[in-house]
Parts: sequence; C-alpha cells; structure tokens
Amino acid sequence: MTNFDENIERRGTDSVKWDVFPPEIQPMWVADMDFRAPDPIIRALHKAVDHGVLGYPLPGKELKRSVVDRMKNLYQWEIDLDSIVVVTGLVSGFVAAANALCGPNDGYIIQPPVYMPFNSVAEMSHTNKQENPLMPRFNGNQLEYAIDWDNFDKTFHSSGHRSKMLLLCSPHNPVGKMFDKLELTRMVEKCLEEDTVIVSDEIHSELILEDTPHIPIASLSKEIEQKSITLISPSKTFNIAGLFCGFAIIPNSELREKYVKETERMTLHVSGLGYHAAQAAFSGDCDDWLKELRLYLRANRDMMLDFITQELPEASFTIPQATYLEWIGFEKYITSGRIKGDPYRWLMENARVALNGGGGFGTGGSGFARLNFGTQRASLMEGLEKIAKALR
Repeated sequence: MTNFDENIERRGTDSVKWDVFPPEIQPMWVADMDFRAPDPIIRALHKAVDHGVLGYPLPGKELKRSVVDRMKNLYQWEIDLDSIVVVTGLVSGFVAAANALCGPNDGYIIQPPVYMPFNSVAEMSHTNKQENPLMPRFNGNQLEYAIDWDNFDKTFHSSGHRSKMLLLCSPHNPVGKMFDKLELTRMVEKCLEEDTVIVSDEIHSELILEDTPHIPIASLSKEIEQKSITLISPSKTFNIAGLFCGFAIIPNSELREKYVKETERMTLHVSGLGYHAAQAAFSGDCDDWLKELRLYLRANRDMMLDFITQELPEASFTIPQATYLEWIGFEKYITSGRIKGDPYRWLMENARVALNGGGGFGTGGSGFARLNFGTQRASLMEGLEKIAKALR
C-alpha cells in the first residue's frame, strides 16, 4: 500500500508550485501532485542514471509499443507504432498542431473556461481564437457545465475565419467534466461535416474519479481517427510532469507528416530520462499504484466537497468526474462585498493560500478559482480551513 499521507518537503527543490511564493503562502495551484512517483518509474530512472552515459536518445520501439498496448488495454483502441509522435508535452503538442493546421486567416475553437494555454494558442501560433463557452448549470450550490450546442454550430467559421481545428480538453480542465459518447459523437459529426481536425488534449484521461470510463474521441470511428490528433502523457497521472514527455497519436500519415515537420521546426527534443519514465509508467507496472491514487483522490474530493458545503455555504462548486482539480465560484462572496476584487488575490492576501485565478481560464472564469486537491489530506484540510476562516 502506498502512503499518500507521507509529508514530503518540496520547498527548496526549485518547484514551481512550492518555491514561487514565500513560505507563509500555502500553494494549492499548479497542477502537479505532492506524491512520490511510483517505484517502477524511480527504478527506471536510477537504472538510466547508473549507466552513466546520458547521450542523445531515440524514442525506441519499446517506448512506442507501451503506448500502443496502453491504448488497446484501456480503451480497445488499436493504433500502429507509426502513428505515434513523441513530444515534449501537451502544450507544445497542441501549439505544434495549431502551427501545422492553421494560418493567419484560419481559426481554432475552444470551449472555455478552459486550461489557460488554450486561450493563448492564437498568440503562439498566429491564428484566431473562436469560442463556444460552456454553459453553467446550478443545482443549489452544485455546478455542472454543458455544451451550448446551438452556439457550437455557429462557432464554426465565425468572424470570417475558417475553423481548421477544434481544440478539445477531455476530460475538461478546470471543470472536471467527462464528455459522454453522445457529446463526443455530436462534436465528431460537426467536425467531419466542416472538415475540421480535432486536436484532443487527454492528459487527465487516466485520473478518473468515477466508474465511467474515458472515451478517446478518435476511437469512435475510423473516419474521425483520420481527422484527429490525440495528445496523451503519463505526466499528470504518475506525477512526472517535470520530465516533459508526451505523445501525439496521429493515424493519418499525411497529417502526421505535417505535424512532424512542425515539431522539427520547433526543435521539440524530449530528454532520455523522460523516455525511460514514460515507458515505465505505461508498462502496467504502476497500475496498482494508480488504483490506490484514484481512491485517495476521490476521498480527498468527497471530503473537500463536504467541507465546502458546510463551511463555504455561499460558494458554488463542481463535482469533478476526473482530474484532481476543483473549480470554485466565489460570486456571492463578491456580490456581498465579503471578497473585494479577484478571489485569487483576495485569498492570497487574507487566507494566505494560492489558488489559480479564474480569469486565466478565459470566458466564464471571472469570480472563480481553481484548487489542486492532489496533496496530502492534512495539507488539503489546512488550506480549506484557512479559506473558511478568512471568509467567516
């Protein structure tokens, strides 16, 4: 059994999460977890380092085979070794896709509020952002998000720009939504109709907190498989984000050739240690650890939601189906004047807790903040207590 309650000191390790803010600020923001990576990954890294020669690496067949086998074992999705392109991470992966697919007069579609870099692709790739904001639905203080289908259809080719890419976040960060088969199918049908490539960021696809399985959108049919780029990585699931290794799955050879040219232009070189860690992560040897992690995260989520319900009665909140990220709305506290200005800054100053400000997630993010509950339970409770105390 893994002891996820083990307190691991991360300050002073050049951690973005822990060393950006002064010691009096409790970090609950950047999306990495405070848990040790699984032992098979640590052993693989030790073996590589102990060899002593750390030269230029190649992504070997065994590494790509681990991706092929994982997709088949998890989703019954059969892909070829040749369809896999190794990338430094998913942000560089979807920026490369935008550069390969979109020109200055083209557009890409997103569904905000969404992972911050989705909103910046327009600047990074010199194309045009087209938005179909998710619709919030309240049941008391509980919050769910749905796709605005009427507006979804209208978003294509809006503002005079041809929509070359639908940039999908599945499962969705920050709202924790898993898209069901009907939703995915409807997106596929429209994209096929409009000749729009789906680029799907599925980095949280193994961090499922319910019994509902994840569905890779490209696995729905051979037709959409040929019009898609699926981005995956073990980085979030196994807490190895600092090793920067991900994969683009591109079955269409013509599309893959364009993509590879762009990654070469961007010089996206993955480190050898990233290769070793990813192969160990996807080998299956870490799956027992992952089962334990999901149970721990689900218990963290449920405890956190009970606390918010009791101690933050004016906050709205999602019930994430996946990820270790919670989306909290502070609008009523702002309206009543108990929070003045941006909740992120107010909580930093008054609760001494750092969350991610909702504004960075684009349209629909104002008045919200994202909280990372992928941490030791005692630390999570400490942060929540600080927030509640500041708002009492």
